[in-house]
Amino acid sequence: MVKEAVKNLEPYVPELTLEQMKKQKGLDKLVRMSANENAYGTSGDVAKALDKWHYRDANLYPDSNADELREIIASQFDINADKLIFGNGLDEIIELLSRVILEPGDEVLDPAPTFSEYALHAEIKGAKIKSVGLDDSGRIDLKAMARSISSKTKMIWICNPNNPTGTFLEADAIRAFVEDVPEAITVIVDEAYIDFTGGIHDSVIQLTKEFKNLVVLRTFSKAYGLANFRVGFAVCSDPLIGYLQAARLPYNLSTFAEIAATAAFKDQSFVDNTVKKVIAERKKWEHFLIKAGLPFYDSATNFIFFQVKGGDADALHEYLLENGYLLRNGLRKDWLRVTIGRPEDNQAVQKLIADYLA
Repeated sequence: MVKEAVKNLEPYVPELTLEQMKKQKGLDKLVRMSANENAYGTSGDVAKALDKWHYRDANLYPDSNADELREIIASQFDINADKLIFGNGLDEIIELLSRVILEPGDEVLDPAPTFSEYALHAEIKGAKIKSVGLDDSGRIDLKAMARSISSKTKMIWICNPNNPTGTFLEADAIRAFVEDVPEAITVIVDEAYIDFTGGIHDSVIQLTKEFKNLVVLRTFSKAYGLANFRVGFAVCSDPLIGYLQAARLPYNLSTFAEIAATAAFKDQSFVDNTVKKVIAERKKWEHFLIKAGLPFYDSATNFIFFQVKGGDADALHEYLLENGYLLRNGLRKDWLRVTIGRPEDNQAVQKLIADYLA
């Protein structure tokens, strides 16, 4: 009835909604600091733009090419508009790349740990995953990745900054890596969290002009605060972009999603202010974790991955949940990931952790 490759899959399990979680745990208040959402919400321009939309057009199909959004993104990144493809979140782009590129038996390299959906969609297509461990600093080990390439390798994933470690690779390091990868192997750099690095030259989007086998992914779910609208995009060159366009589902972005993303992208001041706040709070988290004696990886994102020594991560996670704060557990034994929230929530969680450890 189903493909053999699907029978033993472990599906990606999203968290319960806040209301579902509160009901399950009997809580009056719950702050989610587990999904790397934007703690500062969304640009006010989004609501204004959506209010102007004519609801009578709900019976009409949306713009399948998302032309307005396409043009402003292309202008911002100085790329040709036809080198962009949009998806219903990066989830759809990840699935599309796997569907277009992979054959059963192909090999896919990814770092470990990293975002689980890379492996999930590769396995659905019958590909084999070869995971490569991180270096001692928690960064993706590009030298080890290069050594792991074989005659069966078809795709390489680089999450930069990496999820869940938050660590970041400089653009020059990625350039050197891609230069040595055979052109028949597609290298995909997922930049979902790149905005939080605070650097304007950290993206490798421009390298897609030089390397036909390089794909760069971006999302509106994080710094732009549009996780609910599901908008992501990829940048790559011919001939791959043409194959992706041919295989993608039509009308995959609703008009609501395109209007929201367009308004959010135009309001770069909101993103800039969000990033400044996140970086300031990230530094406070680092100071707290050092003082508390909890090891962590240097993060360039809106989250921090830290170790709870003594095997108490599960217990600490439950303690925080009972007190109204949800962190991410289960990504690595004895480690928790905390989304950097608003100052008052960060301070509350830090106090709870300190009380627990006392």
